[in-house]
Amino acid sequence: MANIFKTSIGKKLIMSISGGFLILFMLLHMTINSFSLFDTLFGRWGAYDGWFRLGCDFMSLPVVNVMVPVLAFGFIIHIVYGLILSISNFRARGGFNRYEVDSKAKNDSFAAKNMIYLGLIVLGFIALHLTHFWQDMQLQEWTGGEAEDPYFLLERTFGNFWVLVLYILWFIVLYLHIGHGFWSAFQTLGWNNMTWLPRLKWIGRIVGIIICLGLTAVAVCAFCHANGLFGLTSVTSL
Repeated sequence: MANIFKTSIGKKLIMSISGGFLILFMLLHMTINSFSLFDTLFGRWGAYDGWFRLGCDFMSLPVVNVMVPVLAFGFIIHIVYGLILSISNFRARGGFNRYEVDSKAKNDSFAAKNMIYLGLIVLGFIALHLTHFWQDMQLQEWTGGEAEDPYFLLERTFGNFWVLVLYILWFIVLYLHIGHGFWSAFQTLGWNNMTWLPRLKWIGRIVGIIICLGLTAVAVCAFCHANGLFGLTSVTSL
């Protein structure tokens, strides 16, 4: 039984399980961030009892903090096995000459052909994202410091137009990565018949779009607050 994880199917199974776990986390992350949109809509931006602040407080609970190492381990597993499978597939399809031979790779979607590159871009921005938020919130609490105001961090990060643009591009890459990875994971688990596969592809696109648009809306909203657009107030002026 242990040898199954040394096979291609076993490695794909690990990728599917870890990827599904990370998609669920992204949905939770996007949902909590979207509370800032409701705070804006109901005039609670920056409030001590604002919904976004309460959501961040929830993420700081000990029971949630325990999940951080688990999440980090899941990311590492997903990345390592993703690299292993990508290298194996690259070699199996003829290396740099893979499009000169008869291969299904010719008919693969853009996301399918470039999953490894999309994944690396996602990974790079996650590292950048951690420096913008995690190190000033959870890390500060772990080291006995005081966490920054979450509304202030949103404004500080997305208040710069070019940073906003880069993040939106990242959200699009995230959509492409999730959209393909979602149905691919279910295909690995055996849901690859002609009835369910088209449905799963659409569900994957919808999940990716929800995450992409949700995060984009949060970033644009914070940009507007930081720059006083549409009459929105910045926390620095409260």
